[in-house]
Amino acid sequence: MNFCSACGAPVSLRVPPGDTLPRHVCDACGAIHYRNPRLVVGAIPEWEDRVLLCRRAIEPRYGKWTLPAGFMENGETVADAALRETLEEACARIELGEMYTLISVPHIHQVHVVYRSRLLDLDFAPGVETLELRLFREDEIPWDEIAFRTIAITLKHYFADRRAGQYHFHTEDLTAPARHPTRIA
Repeated sequence: MNFCSACGAPVSLRVPPGDTLPRHVCDACGAIHYRNPRLVVGAIPEWEDRVLLCRRAIEPRYGKWTLPAGFMENGETVADAALRETLEEACARIELGEMYTLISVPHIHQVHVVYRSRLLDLDFAPGVETLELRLFREDEIPWDEIAFRTIAITLKHYFADRRAGQYHFHTEDLTAPARHPTRIA
């Protein structure tokens, strides 16, 4: 951040009085601009022994499979975000169940929340951000083609809990993936 969104003047990165972390502070009007983690919210749409996955039509991870999920918008609840993202990405109507996973991803300033849900019908279709949709049984999941670690973790918990006959709320903290020494980030 270089300029204040309140008055347009330059900002400086410094610890404001009464705070403990560096913030972008306007040199002219004194406005403090907080940059906090963003919420990514989604659902596991269930139909009998299968889950609905979306093949991404956008970057990052174009062409990879994921659950319907995306950034929470201002003015909506976490549950509303899960319903909206499922409708936008899969044109699917769901009945939202309990919150299932909460995964902190501090190295990218995100928190991922996924709910269990039940598809209300099989009337779904790819949204603008989706190439295709498919219902997968556990043994059909394209594990090497899952877009994000948080989604793979969520699906692994889901299928393990289903085999055990009891679902639990799962929390996890992800560290940054190891960089390959010859790969340019």
